[in-house]
Order: sequence, then structure tokens, then C-alpha cells
Amino acid sequence: TRMCDIMGRAYVTLEMPEDEPPVPEDVARVLNADTGITHVIAVHCEPTSGILNPIRELAQTVAAHDRALIIDSMSAFGALPFSLADSPADAIVASANKCLEGVPGMSFAIIREQALEQAEGNAPVLCFDLHDQWRAMEANGQWRFTPPTHVIAALDAALAQHEAEGGIAGRQARYRRNCTVLIEGMTEMGFQPYLSANLQAPIIITFLTPSDPNFVFDRFYNLLRDRGIVIYPGKLTQANSFRMGCIGALDESHMRRALDAVRAVMGEMEVSSGAPEATL
Repeated sequence: TRMCDIMGRAYVTLEMPEDEPPVPEDVARVLNADTGITHVIAVHCEPTSGILNPIRELAQTVAAHDRALIIDSMSAFGALPFSLADSPADAIVASANKCLEGVPGMSFAIIREQALEQAEGNAPVLCFDLHDQWRAMEANGQWRFTPPTHVIAALDAALAQHEAEGGIAGRQARYRRNCTVLIEGMTEMGFQPYLSANLQAPIIITFLTPSDPNFVFDRFYNLLRDRGIVIYPGKLTQANSFRMGCIGALDESHMRRALDAVRAVMGEMEVSSGAPEATL
């Protein structure tokens, strides 16, 4: 929304609790109520909580209302299955890193050609003008500005590794094993995942903060980092939490190493259980 504000784009938002996915019927209600809406933006996997949104159902709802859909697949592309055949969209935006396991520094968009042609002149700034970039590449095969050659080379190698692993199916299977090992191990120590299992994507897991008074997140974070394990602070607005990732060039052995580190740190902090405060 901040980007829309800066660029002067009108928008409406459909807000959901952080542990609930958007409901297609609610999307339909918003689209029926406002005929001025031309495009819908949906996130495939929301890394704030780790929730997996029903992108196929959302795409079909948007298509049924004759609107354009842009999918933010930054945290899902390459690991979670997706097909334009049953999830129609005008554009999918993703990144060289995340589930493709390249390095940060380049994003890309897969855009329906007709939609790209219609976008001519719409960009508020030159760097966002994908139509102009497309025309340049069609004309001479070149980027408009100096390309990040090292990032491109890394992505080329990452895509070869992705194919060798079995593509989306192979990568998703490894991430799901990572996710299962991590959740089972953390649960054994009393930690509680924020999301129910049916909503949890095998990308990043949010755990509720333990209620034990000896648990201090900054110390927990630093002691894990000293052991070579780096986690993420929580971003929820509804509950105190922290996050642990399942993706990257990691397998079950790395997850077990992380669990061993968490057990050791809990012992050093004299935290008896990872259980959060009871909720009514």
C-alpha cells in the first residue's frame, strides 16, 4: 500500500487476520462493490506468518469477475506448484533467490503478452517500465542498464541445480521434510506454531514466543547465532513470535542441527518449556 501511495495509485485493501487466508467469496464481494477496481494483487505465500494462500481459488474468482490478477510469488516460485491453466493471471512476480536458491539482486516477471502491450505508458518511473524493458530486449537482447552479471550467472547455476533435484516436485519435497522435522522437534520442546497445519507452507514457520519469564528473544537470537544458527524476529501484529526458515540449500540434517542448538540455548537460558501463554 505504501508503494501505491507514493505512486499515486488508488486502491482498496481486503484485510484478514494473520492466521487466516483470504476468502474468495470476500474477494468477490469487494469486486462486485467497486467496479473501478481493474487489478487484484495476491500473495502466494505470505512470509510474515508463513501462510499458504488459496491462489487457485483466488485466481478463478478474479477471472470470473473479468479483472486482472498479479501474483506475488516471491516466497513460493520454484517450490510450490502453480499452473496458469487453472490459476489465470496477467503476471507473476518472483525473485532469483528464495526457493530458486540463487542470490538476491534480481527479480523477474512472467507477464501475459497482451497485458504487457496494454501497459505501455503506465509506469510512473522508468525503472518500473517493464514494457520499455521488454521492447528493448526484443530489439537487441540487452538490458536497458548494466545488468547484475554475477546474479544472472548464479541464477543460471541455481536453475540447473533445481532441474537436477527434480524441479518443483523435488524441491517442494525437501522443503516439506525440513518443515516437518522442524515443527516436530520444536513442538517436542513445547513451542507452538502460529498456524494450523493445513495453512502452513513449507517455506517459513512462525512460532509463538514462550511464556517462560527466562525467555528473552534477543538473548535467544544471539546465543543461536553464536552457534551458527540465524533465525528471524517475528512480524505479527497479533502475537509475539519468531520465525525459522525451511528453504535454501538446507536438508533435514540442518534442521536437526538447528533443533540441537535450540535445546542447548534453552538449557543455557534455563527455559523449561517453549510453550506460549495459554489462550482462551
